[in-house]
Parts: sequence; C-alpha cells; structure tokens
Amino acid sequence: MEQRKYDPEKHHRRSIRLKEYDYSQTGAYFITICAYNKECIFGDVVDGKIILNQFGEIVKAEWLKTFDIRKNLILDEYIVMPNHFHGIIMIVDGHDVGATRRVAPTKRPNGPVPASIGAIIGQFKSIVTKRINAMRNTTGLPVWQRNYYEHIIRNEDELNQIREYIADNPIKWESDEENPINVGCVAIKFVGERYRGDPAGRPYKKGDNHV
Repeated sequence: MEQRKYDPEKHHRRSIRLKEYDYSQTGAYFITICAYNKECIFGDVVDGKIILNQFGEIVKAEWLKTFDIRKNLILDEYIVMPNHFHGIIMIVDGHDVGATRRVAPTKRPNGPVPASIGAIIGQFKSIVTKRINAMRNTTGLPVWQRNYYEHIIRNEDELNQIREYIADNPIKWESDEENPINVGCVAIKFVGERYRGDPAGRPYKKGDNHV
C-alpha cells in the first residue's frame, strides 16, 4: 500500500513524557523503542546493512500498518535495528480512523490519551508482541522494554538531522551503544549542531526527556 510521505508545506515506572504537553497535537516526534533487555532479536547488521529476521519483519510490517490505518499520520524515516527501533511520527490535522482496533481493551483505569503518541506506540508494541509470541509459541513473554523515548522535533533542520541519524544507524552499528559488544562504552552526547547517539540509542541534547 502506498504510504503518505512527509510534506514540509506540513511507564509502576515514572513517566518520561512532558507532563503538560499534548502528545496528540499536530507535530513531528522522534521515537526510540528498545527490545526487552536490549536483546538482538530482530536481525543483524551485515556490511553496514540491516538484515531483518522474521521478528524484525513483523516490526516493520506493523509500523507501516500503523500509518495505513491512521489517516492523521504521515510516514517518515524509520529503521528496525537488531535490538531497537527508531521512527519519526508526523501527526497532521485529520481524524483517527480504526486505530482502536489494534489492541485488546485494557483494564487500566487510566492510560494514554486516544490518538496520542503514547496510544500509538502502546498499540504498536502490543500487536508486535502478540504476533512474535504467536510465532515463537510463547505466551506473555515481553518483546519490548516497558517504556519508550520521544523527542519533539521543533524545526526542519532538526528533522533533517534526525532523518540522517536514523538512516546512518546500520553503518554505525559497530560503535552503537546499543550493540552488545559495546556495553560499557561512554555515552556520546550532543555536540554543536550534530546529533550523536546516547545510551538510550537515540540522539539527544540538553532539555530532552530522559529516564
């Protein structure tokens, strides 16, 4: 199915969201989700290219489906890495169509606002977990860490920097903090106008939300 592209003429765990920010409002958001215990279950990087296994293909397929069923979202840069996922979500004016059918009803009295980033990511993580557990004949095993990381993209320059960061993830896997062989490496922080990786596997700068 044809996906809509970006057009510029457009967790008990403490929450890491901004308390007063409306994550359902129009805007661009950079998302990082890590696999449970940061295990490399989605594939491998070979010669600077990501080779997805069956689980990784499920992550990719469900991410694309998210944008197919939600008419107020626009697909932008994303990457499924061996043990984490990066993606940009564009929320535009429009109505959320069919999204609540992505996940079974929850008994929690409180939860993310419908059509918000929290709801979108929660439903994406839920269906991916269900499908992977069905494939490997497991029940109730976690696939993802319990939360996720987000960064509100504030301008076009920042958007393009993050797009480049995402696209370059496979070729930089050997030095990536998320690569198990690099456990114990020192975090590389935001330098000047360039985004670099940090231990959470996503770019950041002063003022961002952290665990």
